[in-house]
Amino acid sequence: MKRISTIDLISFINKQQGILIDVRSIDAYNGWRMQNEERGGHIKSAKSLPLKWTKYIDWIEIVRSKGILLDRKIVIYGYNIQDAEKVEKYFLNAGYTDIYLYENFINEWSANAELPMEKLARFKNLVSAQWVNELKTAANPEHYNNDKFVIVHSHYRNRDAYLSGHIPGAIDMDTLALEAPEIWNRRSPKEIEKALLEHGITADTTVVLYGKFMFPNNEDPFPGSAAGDIGAIRNAFIMLYAGVKDIRILNGGFQSWTDAGYAVETLDVAKQAVKSFGLSIPQYPEFAVDIPEAKEMLVSKDAELVSVRSWSEFIGEVSGYNYIEKKGRIPGAIFGNCGSDAYHMENYRNLDHTIREYHEVEDIWKDAGITPDKHLAFYCGTGWRGSEAFFNAWLIGWPRVSVFDGGWFEWSNDPANPYETGVPQIKESVNQL
Repeated sequence: MKRISTIDLISFINKQQGILIDVRSIDAYNGWRMQNEERGGHIKSAKSLPLKWTKYIDWIEIVRSKGILLDRKIVIYGYNIQDAEKVEKYFLNAGYTDIYLYENFINEWSANAELPMEKLARFKNLVSAQWVNELKTAANPEHYNNDKFVIVHSHYRNRDAYLSGHIPGAIDMDTLALEAPEIWNRRSPKEIEKALLEHGITADTTVVLYGKFMFPNNEDPFPGSAAGDIGAIRNAFIMLYAGVKDIRILNGGFQSWTDAGYAVETLDVAKQAVKSFGLSIPQYPEFAVDIPEAKEMLVSKDAELVSVRSWSEFIGEVSGYNYIEKKGRIPGAIFGNCGSDAYHMENYRNLDHTIREYHEVEDIWKDAGITPDKHLAFYCGTGWRGSEAFFNAWLIGWPRVSVFDGGWFEWSNDPANPYETGVPQIKESVNQL
């Protein structure tokens, strides 16, 4: 076992001598002070590789996908040396040899304000199961300054997902409460207000949302019914648009709750309706883009439409949905690769369904020309995946982000709208719009 001092770690980082690995939870990495350390977040330049992931058979594939290759010098740190040693053993068994352990994160690095650390800009809106449990048990969790909250189990046409097991005290919310099935856009302001009031939500309510991933099958009539993890973020987007001031997403959804060993219940918790939202809806209309503005963005040098779809959808091999006939893409859109299909977000999620390390998402976007200096409108087929990409960018703190709500479904329904198929060569002009 080789150790590295704080002074040597500073040199290691400044000279870019290898890869620094943070084996704490992704929540600690993002900014939460899980061990009451002086400063939350991670050592600047560190990559997230939680100890929890060593339980997965695909662990080495995760390592390689992060560019942690055999010839690199590696420094591992966590909250304690024991966790670092456990991860070190996996690296040694995989053939890695140049490994060092750093054991002074809490006492020396976090405690010294002059040493560089980073955190997710809006980490407070992405919470851990521990935080939710503290909220429920009146333990006054960090970064909570309210006296009313609602925990929402989100789903689409699938109350069985809720009734088969949910966080104690959570109510259920069907995504259909906030989006209409005709073209899957957000509902009207009056309809949104009615739904929120029925679920006991005002502008000042802290709303914690989560969903349950249940292995979507494209052959099912409603595959999205098994993708509650994405549905939760769809609901969150519409609530943000409406004006709910304190939205929290349980990072990793229901799986994070059960992984933490917390109790589950099957009761049908009654919703406690309220009478007034407190603000006019929408408070943030700029979060949603419709077709007229989407067309303006396509010809603007200061904006981009980002297609958060699979490659097979983007090049027109499949429509992606059993209810969308036309195949293809919007000319001029940038590919923002969701993953394998319409009901999975592998390129934005980790294996435990937590949201991916935000530095990796930023790097992938910037390589594709998706940059924070532009107005970005994320879209997919109907709005779920676009909402999740939007939420990623919003968490990172990118200033001008929206969801093109109609997406491919609404765009393709109008034969006057241009579309294309095949592998794009260059970003083409769409001045004909």
